[in-house]
Amino acid sequence: MLCSAAAVQTPLPGTATQVTGWLCVEHPGAWGRDVIGDEVLGQELTPELAARTAAAQVRPTLIRRPGRNEFDGTRTVLIASSRPEGSWCERFEITDLKQLLDVDLHLLNGPPPGIGVPVRDPLVLVCAHGKRDQCCALLGRPIAAALATKYPGQVWECSHTGGHRFAPALVLLPSGLTYGRLDATTAEEMVEAARRDQVSMAGLRGRSCYPPLAQLAEVAVREQISVAASDLTVAIDPDSTPVEPTSAGAAVVTHRDGRRWRATASTIAFPPRQASCNAAPKPVTALTLDSIQLLPAD
Repeated sequence: MLCSAAAVQTPLPGTATQVTGWLCVEHPGAWGRDVIGDEVLGQELTPELAARTAAAQVRPTLIRRPGRNEFDGTRTVLIASSRPEGSWCERFEITDLKQLLDVDLHLLNGPPPGIGVPVRDPLVLVCAHGKRDQCCALLGRPIAAALATKYPGQVWECSHTGGHRFAPALVLLPSGLTYGRLDATTAEEMVEAARRDQVSMAGLRGRSCYPPLAQLAEVAVREQISVAASDLTVAIDPDSTPVEPTSAGAAVVTHRDGRRWRATASTIAFPPRQASCNAAPKPVTALTLDSIQLLPAD
């Protein structure tokens, strides 16, 4: 059984990989199982780039254009910051992978650095990392191809984003909104909503800038009200005292107009199942929403 089929009953909200900084490097050649560990970018560059991305807490990601493309030696590089407020993305080109070492990756934790050209339209990363998990190749590549026809230049196949059991797995940059289990129709709806600064709810796993509990809380509020992508911020409630393993705690979601909601959640267990294709089954847990309430105005 494919891991995506085994996980079909696992809830999506709260499952996005927590990432705020992205370094996406075009690499049309073969990808190994690990983006950095397999040294697909070369034995000389890989250790240094691995150390720098780890130090800056930036996620290294390989990207390629959907379909067959001839490589002319010029690579597109995307740098993005998926912050709760003020997210941004820039694009530039390199002809030598060593040029990546000229980029101060710590700048991805601040405002746009002006290294590249600002990217105004939302970009779509579609996991197609078959060496990591076959579900991403089987389910991700057709979605990437369909979206690329509709939105040329805005769609990239990418390496592992986390959550291949939710394939096809997609991430929007720079917002970091993460999706799973989409088809061609709902994927297009996701892009169209992002172009309007709205958030499509179908398949929404969460926003990558937040930990799982905050992701779940934000999704819960968005299910109640229709708001722009940048209207909400989330903070873990410092007064909540989770008791493992049944309680996950609480988070407070704040609208820019001052409204606030408090969401509480618990951890639930599912029967063992494989997290990756051909892997042995293991216990699975997920977050579930217990309550959500509108807080009194300050």
